[in-house]
Amino acid sequence: MAAAKSGGRLYPAIGLTWFMVALALGGSGRLTQLRPPAPQLVLLGLTAALIVAGATAPGFRHWLAGINLRQIVAFHIFRFVGIYFLVLYARGELPFAFAVPGGWGDIAVAAGALVLVLLVPNLGARRPWVLAWNILGLTDILYVVLTASRLALADPDSMQALLRLPLSLLPTFFVPLIIASHIYLLRRLRIEPASPSK
Repeated sequence: MAAAKSGGRLYPAIGLTWFMVALALGGSGRLTQLRPPAPQLVLLGLTAALIVAGATAPGFRHWLAGINLRQIVAFHIFRFVGIYFLVLYARGELPFAFAVPGGWGDIAVAAGALVLVLLVPNLGARRPWVLAWNILGLTDILYVVLTASRLALADPDSMQALLRLPLSLLPTFFVPLIIASHIYLLRRLRIEPASPSK
């Protein structure tokens, strides 16, 4: 019980510290000095660290198990950030190939998350719906990451908006969490029995 309470404070504190470091880095302007593939390697490293920790660290796994399906899905409502991609495309600050498909994809995933959270009282009993949404969301975020990487490698200046605040928080904080949460949700849906409380 003491370990669970300790983890309940520890992991949110680690997450907050990580967010503050990402915020400070974005605000410092140092990220804009990185050239491909350095930003892509940062994102990949953070994502891999989260996935490995979630699979191998007993304390972290135990803490994650206490997060219900609704909380995991609700986190993805944040992906209405896709609206901002469309705004930046209209301003000429992001290329069409990234901003428009990625923006509308994120908006669709966020809308799906909102529907699941608000209108489906028992997500645990609607696993096919959650699974379909999760696969769509994972496909979308992987498409966004791969497209951003391809465009940045071809023309680093075209993706500079992703290295400045507020969008610098995507590769340094939110996208690793988004990808890891999709992977974790796939595992939860596969191994957990249906539960009316989820």
